[in-house]
Amino acid sequence: MKNIVVPIDFSTQSEYAFKVAASIAKKHKAKLYALHMLELNEALISSNEGAQMQHTVFLIRLAEKRLAAFLDKPYLEGVEIVPIIKHFKVFSEISTVAKENKADLIVMGSHGSEGLKEIFVGSNTQKVVRHSDIPVLVIKDDTDDFEPQQMVFACDLKEENFHTFKQAKYIAEIFAAELRLVYVNTPGDAFLSTKEIQEKIVAFCDTVGFDLLVAIYNDYSVESGVINFAMESHADIIGIPTHGRKGISHFFLGSIGEDVANHSTLPVVTFKI
Repeated sequence: MKNIVVPIDFSTQSEYAFKVAASIAKKHKAKLYALHMLELNEALISSNEGAQMQHTVFLIRLAEKRLAAFLDKPYLEGVEIVPIIKHFKVFSEISTVAKENKADLIVMGSHGSEGLKEIFVGSNTQKVVRHSDIPVLVIKDDTDDFEPQQMVFACDLKEENFHTFKQAKYIAEIFAAELRLVYVNTPGDAFLSTKEIQEKIVAFCDTVGFDLLVAIYNDYSVESGVINFAMESHADIIGIPTHGRKGISHFFLGSIGEDVANHSTLPVVTFKI
C-alpha cells in the first residue's frame, strides 16, 4: 500500500474519509493524494475573455486556500500529502488521477442517496465505484483510528470473482483483519440447494488454491443478505465485487456492489470484476 487517493469536497463525509486514509497511510508509510474537483463549466475554462479567465483563476486560488486549510489538521502530522486540484466531472476524473499516480486505493466519504435521487442521479461515490479499476473504500462515519478486526467478503463463487477474492485477501492483510467469505442464497431462480452451494465452494477453493470456510446466508436479496450477515457477525468492514455497469445496462440491472456501498452503515470496499 504505497499511494492512496482521497477525493475532497470539504464536507463532513470527506473529512471522515481523510481521517481513515491518514490512519492507513501512517501504518504503511503511504502517500496521500488529496484531490479536490472544482467541476467548472467547460465554457468557462476554455474562454479567452479576460473577465472569465480572471474568474477561473479566482476560483482556483480560492480552492487552493480552502484545501490548504482543510489539510492543516493534527491527525495528518507525519503523513506525506500531495494536494491536487482538478476541474470537470468528479466521477470520471478520479480514476484518471488514480492511474496517473499508481494508486492502490481510493478512499471516499459518503452519506448515501435514496429514492429517485439514487435511481436517476446516484451519489458521486457510487459513480466512482462504478468507474474505478482499483479498490474503493467507502466511509460513512467518523473514525479516529481505522483498525478493522473482521472483514466480510460477499462472493457468488463464480470464476469472474477469483481476481476480486485475491484483491480482498490482500486488502484484509493490509488492514490486519480476519477475512470471512459469505455466499448469500436467495429465493427464486437464484436459489441453490446446500449440496449445490457446497460443490461451488469446493470448486472455488480448488481454483484459488486456498481451503476456505464460506458461510451460507439465506435472505430475500443479496444486498440485504450481505448487510445482515455482516451486522450479525459483528464485522467491521464489508468487501464486495462490482461489475461497474454503465449506461442503460446499469439503469436496468444496477449493481449490488454499489447498492451495498450506498446503504451499509459499515465501511465498504469494492473490487471491480
